[in-house]
Amino acid sequence: MRGDATANGDVRGRPAYSLTEAARYLRLPAGTLRSWVVGRSYSTSRGQRTFPPLVKPAQRQPVTLSFLNLLEAHVLRALRTDHGISVPALRKALDYAERELAIEKLLLRQDLLTDAGRVFLERYGELVDLSNSGQLALRRVLEAHLRRVEWDPSKLPSRLYPFLSSDQTGEQRIIAIDPGVAFGRPVVQQAGVSTQVIVSRLDAGEAVDELAADYGITVADVEQAVLYERAA
Repeated sequence: MRGDATANGDVRGRPAYSLTEAARYLRLPAGTLRSWVVGRSYSTSRGQRTFPPLVKPAQRQPVTLSFLNLLEAHVLRALRTDHGISVPALRKALDYAERELAIEKLLLRQDLLTDAGRVFLERYGELVDLSNSGQLALRRVLEAHLRRVEWDPSKLPSRLYPFLSSDQTGEQRIIAIDPGVAFGRPVVQQAGVSTQVIVSRLDAGEAVDELAADYGITVADVEQAVLYERAA
């Protein structure tokens, strides 16, 4: 499972998440994620046009994302949500970096933390005319997102620690999404128990401290699982 993600047996590339689920797990507006995965129409002086998707979903009908798609969207969140940079500019920067460095699927590679990431961001900054301070801010946001990812020896993602809220920038790694655990649903990483299960048991009347003792986790872990599940 930790090998090449293009291999037939690798669960990371299999359809696993609806658009609604993926958007909730990543703390993204569902419409934003849909536009990245399905594309979107826009008006020009020559009439309506459509920009193609940035993420190719694992399954098109119905649209279903894989764990790898989830990671692509996680990185796009850093590049698009906080800076409002156009999709065409992002596509051009990705095409440039991948062409010049011969790295396919750059958004899924640990190389984004090395020279490949620097080349990509420099090209990105040129295309959208980012100031030096803007480029620095963008790099810091991207690095914060990439620190939420674990990578395997082939430099492909193997685990994601999603942000607990849409505006979080901290380093906490309590909740994890791993395609080999709980069918890729969010879990409290220390125990591997689904955050949804914890919330269901709490809603059924069980006490927080009893749940913590049951799973061998802290009360704070239980509370974080609830916050993650209930965050808007």
